[in-house]
Amino acid sequence: MKSLSLVLAVALAGSLAIAAAPAEAQIKVGYTLSATGPAAALGGPQKNAVALLPSEIAGQKVEYIVLDDATDGTKAVANARKMITEDKIDVLMGSSVAPTSFPLIDIAAENKVPLIVITASAATVVPVDDKKRWAFKVVQHDSLMAQAVVEHMKKAGVKTVGFIGFNDAYGDGWYTEFEKLATPAGIKIVAREAYARADTSVTGQTLKLIAANPQVILIAASGTPAVLPQKALKERGYKGQIYQTHGISTPAFIQLGGKDVEGTIFPAGPIVMADQLDDANPIKAPALDFIKRYTEMYGQPPAAFAAHSLDATRLLAAAIPEALKKAKPGTPEFRVALRDALEGAKDVVLLHGIANMSPSDHNGFDERARVMVVIKDGKWQLLK
Repeated sequence: MKSLSLVLAVALAGSLAIAAAPAEAQIKVGYTLSATGPAAALGGPQKNAVALLPSEIAGQKVEYIVLDDATDGTKAVANARKMITEDKIDVLMGSSVAPTSFPLIDIAAENKVPLIVITASAATVVPVDDKKRWAFKVVQHDSLMAQAVVEHMKKAGVKTVGFIGFNDAYGDGWYTEFEKLATPAGIKIVAREAYARADTSVTGQTLKLIAANPQVILIAASGTPAVLPQKALKERGYKGQIYQTHGISTPAFIQLGGKDVEGTIFPAGPIVMADQLDDANPIKAPALDFIKRYTEMYGQPPAAFAAHSLDATRLLAAAIPEALKKAKPGTPEFRVALRDALEGAKDVVLLHGIANMSPSDHNGFDERARVMVVIKDGKWQLLK
């Protein structure tokens, strides 16, 4: 698909207008998303969600520019450079997966443009150094989600686990964080395998996992490609519990996996179980509102990934008023002020958690940013 540049002006009530960029637009937000390619199950919903973003923030008109990087890091870099040099964006958002997001860190730092990352890998913002001081993240760290998985395994008496994940930053990051936590918890990883997002067979890896005879297996993948190893395991008679990561938080995973993904346990952002959250949870109301508006617009509920686009803008909206006190949009001074304001954002209610940023923490999430979920009867159910 050719890269698509859209200017979306949407009232908070949900009305949508698509037109040429208004001359008076004052704040420019650039998104590079993986709307096509292997990560389309993530980037597609994220792109769709841009149509639900506010047309004004803090009294300033906002212009959204959306480009498709086709799950290609080189294309993501080209998109970012174009939006920075030609469109003069004030903030960069993206991308949908770790391999397309890491290159953006250098681009953001080089041009001193704030970057809000919408992928899981903690390494995109940790540690906060001279480059990553320009990067912020609105997706839960894999370490935070891995902790929930290990805690569940420990309570279930798990002693051995097999691991299979993407052969890229997502899978590697998950393995690193899971291993750190599993070993002290008395859980031994007896086999580790990997596969590519675009692979169509994992027969060899599956046979090795089963031969290691683990009590449970953890699959560290995202979107519909996460179904492949689980189907292969079921077809070869694996009976143990299968865990996945928050990367499967999309209805497409259940639709493609069918009976083979029944009983899967995984950590997820609160929006996934919004209707089952306690009424006192501050995330519940905005999450349900987003789900309602997205469903009305597209005829189906959103994948959890769609909320990442909204969360990026909610975080941005919390920072803009402070930045406006120091400079005008479209200037280098405003971008610096915006970076500083993002770093100082406190108690920002996002659909995936409550963000409290600091100079040493550019994610700002705690345990409120996760719930444990099981797939039962083709639906997500909250594990109490």
